[in-house]
Amino acid sequence: MIGVYRKEIRSYRTTMIAYVFAAFILAVIGLYFSFINLNLASPRFEGVLESVQFVFLVFVPILTMRVMAEEKKQKTDQLLLTLPLSVTDIVVGKYLALVTVYAVPMAIVCLYPVIMAQNGEVNLVNAYLSILGFFLLGCANMAIGLLLSSLTESPVIAAVMSFGVLLLCYLMNTISKMVPNTAKASFVCFTAVILIFAAVVYYLLRNVLVTAGTAVLLEALNAGLFLMDRRIYEGAFQKVLSVFYMNGRLTGFFDGILDFSGIIYYLSVAGIALFLAVQVITKRRWS
Repeated sequence: MIGVYRKEIRSYRTTMIAYVFAAFILAVIGLYFSFINLNLASPRFEGVLESVQFVFLVFVPILTMRVMAEEKKQKTDQLLLTLPLSVTDIVVGKYLALVTVYAVPMAIVCLYPVIMAQNGEVNLVNAYLSILGFFLLGCANMAIGLLLSSLTESPVIAAVMSFGVLLLCYLMNTISKMVPNTAKASFVCFTAVILIFAAVVYYLLRNVLVTAGTAVLLEALNAGLFLMDRRIYEGAFQKVLSVFYMNGRLTGFFDGILDFSGIIYYLSVAGIALFLAVQVITKRRWS
């Protein structure tokens, strides 16, 4: 894992992508910092991070699109997979390198509240908790980007998929409100999700029997619960969609609360995404 991590760090140091990523994220945050905190004299640094959450939609796909896809495209993944390393070591090493690249501009951002404190009263606890939450959100997003990069050999397709998925997560609060909260609507939506899940299972396993069995079992459970008590389906799909609204977990951090549930949530999202990436690469390794 350490060897993969060092290799990735050397690669970022000799290419422009890491420097461009750091420069642009600092430019965007610096622009909002200058306007909100310096020009408008607002003492709330968390207001800056609330306003720039959209940066992940652009910068994460750019940073993660080549992580696995480029290896597959150039066939260097075959060499990587023949090394005496587990797939987990490879994935975690690459992910930690991404986090390191992201941590550099965030470390510089940590200086902004100190600059503000030199010119007035600033709630440093709120400021640094908001930076912590913002950092964790970025880490979760990059894990998702790495997973999507492992699904294709085209960096462009990986970037487009990452943008699409992160955009859906970013808009999930609005999307959930568009879904009717009736029991029938929730049942139909869960059925659609089961079909999509079955399609993903077939893509990963290429096994019709396992795919059909999974779909039938899940749909039988869905129908059984619906017939048993429809009341539990009222607004149920909206609640499920809200789980995927990652940006909503920042509210506690912005309010100056060390939200352990939010920390666990972001770490869980990153862990699940990395686990799935390991499974995808393992399947390719032995295919």
